[in-house]
Amino acid sequence: MAGTTTPLPEEALHQKAKSPFFFETGYALFAKRPSRPFPPPFLSPPSGSFSDPLSTHHRSRDRRQWVNGEMIRGITNGDDAVLVGENFIGANDGVGAWATRPKGHAALWSRLILHFWALEAERDASVTSIAAESSEPNPVRYLQEAYEQTIKATSSPNEWNGTTTACAALLHYKTKEPGGPLLYVTNLGDSQCLVMRPKKGEIIYKTTEQWHWFDCPRQLGTNSPDTPNENAVMDKVDIEEDDVVLAMSDGVVDNLWEHEVLENVLESIRKWESGEGGETSGDRTGGGGGGMLFVAEELVKAARVIAEDPYAESPFMERAIEEGLAMEGGKLDDISVVAALCKRRKG
Repeated sequence: MAGTTTPLPEEALHQKAKSPFFFETGYALFAKRPSRPFPPPFLSPPSGSFSDPLSTHHRSRDRRQWVNGEMIRGITNGDDAVLVGENFIGANDGVGAWATRPKGHAALWSRLILHFWALEAERDASVTSIAAESSEPNPVRYLQEAYEQTIKATSSPNEWNGTTTACAALLHYKTKEPGGPLLYVTNLGDSQCLVMRPKKGEIIYKTTEQWHWFDCPRQLGTNSPDTPNENAVMDKVDIEEDDVVLAMSDGVVDNLWEHEVLENVLESIRKWESGEGGETSGDRTGGGGGGMLFVAEELVKAARVIAEDPYAESPFMERAIEEGLAMEGGKLDDISVVAALCKRRKG
């Protein structure tokens, strides 16, 4: 599955953007197994009978997920979730072991955290108003609010258990001269955000993985001691127009080394600029005009090759050996990539 942006409710589509910068985006996904359907009340399938008191005739063709009367933003990929907007991107990795537990639903947790996180960012005037120069975004607080709202939404009488990592990047701007884009990156666990400067061929920033122990990252949810206020790390990153920001689940970073991710993205941009990778919606320079979709797709392909190779050398295998475990090959997992190109808004 792949696309440029994840769906938004009708009212959000008509909100006027305030920031002078925005993301051109693309995402690509690979699930190691099909996602479990969301349980009621988050998904209410349409009924075939108008006499059925549980039918949902008012949205009889709508199979999207809902919470608190709102469409749940983002897309589920196995147990992962991604959310792709013009100033907020994220990739959460739900812990798949919950699939074997009664009332376990990691995908629901990963998706709801992202949904509420994005809503909190939208509601904060420091993000939505250029006039709010005396304040700045607080993504950790947004994540804490999202965490608390997810607990409430998955509690009695509709109890669903799960845990998820959390990683997102919020594109803002410097309110003082000379101005410029400013990225707020927040991470808890082992999903990853990378910032690349293609014109220099280098990575200028990456998040640091957080672990309790090998293969057990920090995570938000049922029975976990971790909370955003106590454990999330937020960094402010000075970026430039045409920098590329990646939000990825560990299905990428467990199978590709950092230099391989960089080389793959740079090669994809070169191919895109030369006319490969599909139709463009504008200038192809630097991966613009739709190139981020191609970048995301190529990166998922590369990670999947290693993930499905039982004899490949991989970062996950290397870490396992360091822990004294006899392992070989890639790690088959959900692979989620969001690629975003920072651009200045015209006009």
